Amino acid sequence: MNCLLWFFYGLPIVHPNSTLVLTINGIGLVIEGAYIIIFIIYAAKNTRWKMLGVLALEAAFMAVVVAGVLLGAHTHEKRSMIVGILCVIFGSIMYASPLTIMGKVIRTKSVEYMPFFLSLVNFLNGCCWTGYALIKFDIYITIPNALGTIFGLIQLILYFYYYRLTPKKGKNVELPTVLTKNAVTSGNVSVTIEK
Repeated sequence: MNCLLWFFYGLPIVHPNSTLVLTINGIGLVIEGAYIIIFIIYAAKNTRWKMLGVLALEAAFMAVVVAGVLLGAHTHEKRSMIVGILCVIFGSIMYASPLTIMGKVIRTKSVEYMPFFLSLVNFLNGCCWTGYALIKFDIYITIPNALGTIFGLIQLILYFYYYRLTPKKGKNVELPTVLTKNAVTSGNVSVTIEK
């Protein structure tokens, strides 16, 4: 939903001269579409129907937004404001979604559930888009991405603080044991470990 709204925001009929926003989110939509198609192909029937229902709701929501904006707002400024506010809301939700995991990290004192690279990319993405928004003076891009930078930084600080407290899983692998009947002494069983 977030990528779709930003794509709509970047269209010339909504916010002219936003080629970078349009291009990057267009690529994002293609990648997301591929992931969703693969998921739907391999998902269980029950899950597949749930996902298709969610996609139908998203499509209906976007249809209402597009129709409302194009028919109700007749200037670029009004269109940019309406779609921009929606982008701020959904972008902020996207960046804030790891907050539940951060709570779990604090409760368990373990970073097992918070992948480092996801936190790093979240932070770097927020930094890049905030920098772009400050150059373009676009408040609607600045707000959610500045929040994303802050949330990403908090995640990284939390990760490094709790990383040392997280119990490390051993690198020792338990090999399977195979019982074989010893040919020399009939009736005795010996255990051999095979790699």
